[in-house]
Amino acid sequence: MRDRFLTRLFWLTLAAGLLILLWRGVPDIESWFVPKPEATQRTVAARGDLASDEKSTIELFEKAKDSVVFITTKGQVRDFWTRNVFTVPRGTGSGFIWDDAGHVITNFHVIENASEATVKLADGRSYKAALVGVSPAHDIAVLRIGVGFKRPPPVPLGESHNLKVGQKVFAIGNPFGLDWTLTTGVVSALDRSLGGEGPNGQTIDHLIQSDAAINPGNSGGPLLDSAGRLIGINTAIYSPSGASAGIGFSVPVDTVNRIVPQLIKGGKYIRPALGIEVDEGVNQRLAQLRDIKGVLILRVTPDSAAAAAGLKGAAVASDGGIVPGDSIVAINGQPVDTVASLLSRLDDFEVGEQVKVSVLRAGKKEDVMVTLQPGV
Repeated sequence: MRDRFLTRLFWLTLAAGLLILLWRGVPDIESWFVPKPEATQRTVAARGDLASDEKSTIELFEKAKDSVVFITTKGQVRDFWTRNVFTVPRGTGSGFIWDDAGHVITNFHVIENASEATVKLADGRSYKAALVGVSPAHDIAVLRIGVGFKRPPPVPLGESHNLKVGQKVFAIGNPFGLDWTLTTGVVSALDRSLGGEGPNGQTIDHLIQSDAAINPGNSGGPLLDSAGRLIGINTAIYSPSGASAGIGFSVPVDTVNRIVPQLIKGGKYIRPALGIEVDEGVNQRLAQLRDIKGVLILRVTPDSAAAAAGLKGAAVASDGGIVPGDSIVAINGQPVDTVASLLSRLDDFEVGEQVKVSVLRAGKKEDVMVTLQPGV
């Protein structure tokens, strides 16, 4: 009985196999016995010479990469139970060599709240960095490393005031911790402002906008022109996901070149000021109530540059109301409508320079020359 069952199972299986072969097609049995040809490498086609723009881009990168550094930071934390303090990795960023003294430029937000920073050079050497100075309002920080030999060359300095929309730009940095990456693009806009995007929610002004891919880790790296000159510091991207979306922003080199020497010399940036007191909240409320344009001067500091120029602040009437004084509407012909824009316009000048301050006084426009003083 068992043998009969096995015999039937054999013939059923064989029949099923034949049906499958008929349905799918009988393979070429001869091919089973034909030996397969030996695998051989294909001949590489001649590539020819690189295009001229490729050559120039490669040359630019090779010259600049040694001046770009990789920055890692650590922060101190305290154990909740033991109260012991220890350091943990905090973040990474980019930077570049500024001069032969070993100063390194990066973004303030790269080293903000860090207890220590390590700078890695393109040749693999690493150095502990000392903090020299910062300007949070411009998102700029200066570090210093002691390179004893084979010092990397500083990045050649360029200009940003004469940039044109459409010209090529090159960004070098360490996105996502990947060493020394080059991305390219064009200047897509100029004089951009990012409200609340800076450290501590500050507004950063006069930014260069480009479509060169700038990703996390690129911050602090150089933005170069086609001549390999520094024209900006890559500082931010505009992307909800945090990855590059084709819109990147850089602090212009003219701002960097004005601020960095002060940071190296004194550790902080002293903003030029008029010697007045202003307040954005009060300014907005009075603008709505009394249709005041510009920035209302609340108070003129005694013995200040504004006092010497005859600027007038607001006064308090006998009934407790505010009697408006001068309202600043322009600096050197550039319009001013908020406290942030006023500070931004003044930041284009240096302490000791004279500027033309246009004010509305009793409904009439007047121009007053003021010699800028150090701010507090």
